[in-house]
Formats: sequence, C-alpha cells, structure tokens
Amino acid sequence: MSETVSSVAAGREFLAIPGPTVIPDAVLQAMHRPAMDIYAGPMVDLTDTLLRDLKRVFATSGRCYMYAANGHGAWEAALTNVLSRGDKVLVLESGRFAIGWGEAAKMLGAEVEILPGDFRRAVQPDQVEARLRKDTKGEIKAILVAQIDTASGVINDIKAIGEAIRAAGHDALFCVDTVASLGCVPFEMDKWGVDVAMSGSQKGLMTPPGLGFTAAAPRALEAHKKANMRTPYWDWTFRDGPVHYHKYCGTPPEQLLFGLRAAFDLMFSEGEANVFARHRALAEATRRAVAVWSEGQTFDFNVTEASERCDTVTPVITRGGESAQALVDYCSVKCGVVLGRALGKTEGRGFRIAHMGHVNAPMLLGTLSAVEMGLKALRLPHGSGGAAAAIDYLAGAVPA
Repeated sequence: MSETVSSVAAGREFLAIPGPTVIPDAVLQAMHRPAMDIYAGPMVDLTDTLLRDLKRVFATSGRCYMYAANGHGAWEAALTNVLSRGDKVLVLESGRFAIGWGEAAKMLGAEVEILPGDFRRAVQPDQVEARLRKDTKGEIKAILVAQIDTASGVINDIKAIGEAIRAAGHDALFCVDTVASLGCVPFEMDKWGVDVAMSGSQKGLMTPPGLGFTAAAPRALEAHKKANMRTPYWDWTFRDGPVHYHKYCGTPPEQLLFGLRAAFDLMFSEGEANVFARHRALAEATRRAVAVWSEGQTFDFNVTEASERCDTVTPVITRGGESAQALVDYCSVKCGVVLGRALGKTEGRGFRIAHMGHVNAPMLLGTLSAVEMGLKALRLPHGSGGAAAAIDYLAGAVPA
C-alpha cells in the first residue's frame, strides 16, 4: 500500500477566489514606501497619470474619480452624484450584485424596481427595451446593471443593452458595475453609450482592496448638477476642485495609488488586447475542465448558455442541490488552493473558480488539478480528465 500524507498544502497558497485576487510582486513592491507630501511633488504627478489612465481603461473621454473605498463605496458614489431622493431606478437582475446596488439605492432614498432575471442567464436586451417602452412618462431615471456578476458567472452584453435603451427612446442614465470585468474583458464606455461606470481595485486591476472608481459621461455630469443625493465625500464637483487635496476629499491612500500605478504599467506593458486574450484562453480552459467533470452528472455550470459565461470566474453547482463544502475544504486544507464559495441563489451548493487579474497557465492548471484531486479523493461522481482537457486546450491555444 502506498504511503499516505495528511496534507500537501505547505508552500505558497493559491488564491482562486474572485476578489481580492492575486497581487503581483511589482504592485506590492511599489506600495512599500514611506508617507509623503500630499500637496505637491510626486503625489500630484501620480494622481494626474492615474486619472489619465483610468480614462484609457474605461475607454471614455469623460471624467474619472478615485475614492478610498471598496466597490460598495463606488456604488454609492455613482448613485449619489446623479440621483435625487424619490427618483426611480430600474435594476437588471442577472445575479447578486446589481440587486445589491439597487438595495444601496433604496437606502439612499431612491424608488427601486427590479426587472426580474434568471440567476443562470444574462439580461435579455429585448426585455429591457419592452419595459422602457412602457415607461411613457419617463419615471425611470437610471438603469443599473453589472457587466459581470461574480455570484452567477454571467456576462451581460452591455453594448446590446445600451442599444435597447436607445431603441426604446428612453432618457434614463445607463449605469454599469465593472468591478469584476474592468481590466479583464473589453469595456467601451463611450462607444456603448454608458453614462456612469464604477469599479474597484481588487479584481482585474490587481491592487489590494481599498480603491473605488467612477467614470462619468456628459449626460451624467449634467444630471449631477440637479442631483440632491449628493454628499460631501462622494461629490464630483468637490473633487473637481483646483487643489490636489480635493481629488480625494482629504488625505489620499498613497500606497494604494502607487500600487495601482504599477498595476496599470503591467497591464499596458502586456497590452490590453493580450490581457483580454489571456483571460479568454484561461476561462475556456476552465470551461473545458468543468465540462468533463459534469459528465459525472453531479456538477454543472451555473450559467446554462455557453455564450453568457464570463471570462473572469466560473461558478460550478451541484445538480441535486447537495453541498460542495467538503470539496472546497479539501482543496483549501489538503492542497492549499482557496476556491470561491457559492453566493446568492447557489450558496452552499457549489464553488467558484476565479481566473482574473494576475493569473497564468500554471496557476490555473494547479487550481484545476487540485479540484480534480479533491473530486477523486472524496469519491464524488465526475468525468475523469478535466485538468487534462484544460491542458490540451491551452496547448493548442498557445502554439510553440
């Protein structure tokens, strides 16, 4: 009988959760610096370059803003700058996070309507158009949607939704959450007619949690002038002030900003098109593995339509609703691989494999191998050879 060992987790832990993601060494090194003058010198130059490059990342000629905040803070920044109390917002459901954004809007004083969706499907643009055509009085002032929802694993077609809004002839502001997509998949704010976009630092932008971002197109800036939800900290007008201090409404998070600078430099050095291609390849490799495992009739993709599966995270569910916690625990305790737990309507009966940000082939293949190792060790029914299928795909996608 072969020797057994209690764990093979010693060594560097693999973080395969959809945020915070793996932080590159270059980003950590850039952050390792003392505090500095916040009123002049390098900090002012740094702010200028970051605001410039945020426009590049959001693909907008509009204005960008940075906050010491996480994504939930950026949600609030987006809402309070363009809405007034009592305004009606339409939330497009396709997972958990647009719903959360709507809950924030309700607490801030907005009237919230949810366009019901399916936790396993993307938003259907024709349904958006149909709802807006019924709003003949123009009561809906803003539309909230997530480009990628990390709970469901859905990617929404933001371009098509924008076209649906315009086809309906509606003036509602189009507001998009890009926390789980920015820096990983294409996002064209201006070309797609997005009025407000928001994001955070801790996923595709490869920086520790703590920075939130908003981007505002001309229609959003015009709505801002009349909004009465505005508060001092989030306010765009204050942050457009002439003094560097105004850009952060106080002391800037210096070390995080230097980290973001390094992350942008890594992204631009690789080239955005190559970054997107890498994410597509690693996502497809993951899907090849899951497709094989699903042959055991126990596990399946959460997202039912292949074209609606995102390139940053793959949620896997149990078909019968059984718990997948034993597999998640095995990967963590026995292998040193931390998988994402299922959220929302799949909570307790699945897991998520993240493949976003600073991730490459050996990191992903190590994660997939640990999952398959856990499936075998726990004797969970599954198709054998998922990790091999991922290797086969990548070998063809990355030629010699």
